[in-house]
Amino acid sequence: MQMLSGWLEEANRISVMTGAGVSTESGIPDFRSSRGLWTEDLSRTEVMSRSYFMSHPEKFWFYFKEIFQTKLSSQHLPNRGHLFLKRLEELGKDVSIFTQNVDGLHEKAGSGKVYNMHGSIQTAACPECGASYGLDHIHEEDVPRCSSRTETGEKCGTILKSDVVLFGDFVQHMEEIYSSVDQSDLLIVMGTSLEVYPVNQIPKDFRYRGNKKMVLINREPTRLDHLFDLVIHDSIGDTVDETEQCMKKARQ
Repeated sequence: MQMLSGWLEEANRISVMTGAGVSTESGIPDFRSSRGLWTEDLSRTEVMSRSYFMSHPEKFWFYFKEIFQTKLSSQHLPNRGHLFLKRLEELGKDVSIFTQNVDGLHEKAGSGKVYNMHGSIQTAACPECGASYGLDHIHEEDVPRCSSRTETGEKCGTILKSDVVLFGDFVQHMEEIYSSVDQSDLLIVMGTSLEVYPVNQIPKDFRYRGNKKMVLINREPTRLDHLFDLVIHDSIGDTVDETEQCMKKARQ
């Protein structure tokens, strides 16, 4: 932790990649870990695809709400990992967070530069007119529909599409993350198994970009551990607490 705290003190610009392991400490299930929900029923990969939504939009929303527990999402709160990243900003660090999570907890924690690479569970949009809606509207009906008016004054009524990136959609903010890592002194990867393409290519690319440090914090080993200068297999909350204590002692 002393090594990590030293690198954090020295860094001016920090890029952070976060995955499901950051949100599990807020009580949100990890969909892809060895104990995650995705391993319980492989058909979930199919139903959470763009092709399934296009073919069966009403069934899609049933499965979506069951899998992502949208009615509970507003009850989840940021945990120690989210709040630590916010406090780095308060110390004057330029922190850019690129998250694979869709829960909006980094925003709830107050972080200023958050890029939702897999979209957000908090909103949905009309495929026809583009009107955007929040969770309140999504929860009003089992199958949320667009309530905007057409040019003739009739209600649109089109079934909404969640703003979560589905299988078959493009991951968002890839251009921004490459730009960010180019300009950063430190890359921190938190709570991800680094199995999902193309996000798992970022550490490989960053490894060969000069004298820059890379840190991985994840409970379980990954196939890319060897790329990092520092690997911590432990709770994110415990890790950031100890790191913050080291930073405070160094500043005294």
